[in-house]
Amino acid sequence: MIKGKQRSYLKSLANTMNPIMQIGKGGVSETVLDQIDDLLEARELIKISILNNAGLDAKEVAVEVCEQLGAEYVQSMGSKIVIYRRSEENQKIQLPR
Repeated sequence: MIKGKQRSYLKSLANTMNPIMQIGKGGVSETVLDQIDDLLEARELIKISILNNAGLDAKEVAVEVCEQLGAEYVQSMGSKIVIYRRSEENQKIQLPR
């Protein structure tokens, strides 16, 4: 579980990021989860865009993905979500204490 100060730090990092993945009307499938898992392992912090035609709530998608992949929900902004999971092999982000 990340703390408030750490969440704020991750939000500031995500502020300048572009979404690197989109979730469409197919929703959160096993393939999508595998792709997100790979991205989290490589980058630790990712921003995902939920397409308008998907008809999905961004926060609900974020919570579902985080539960299934053991990630941390950072924030949702409109149709974009930010999630974080510390990588065991590729640690790139040093969180404040």
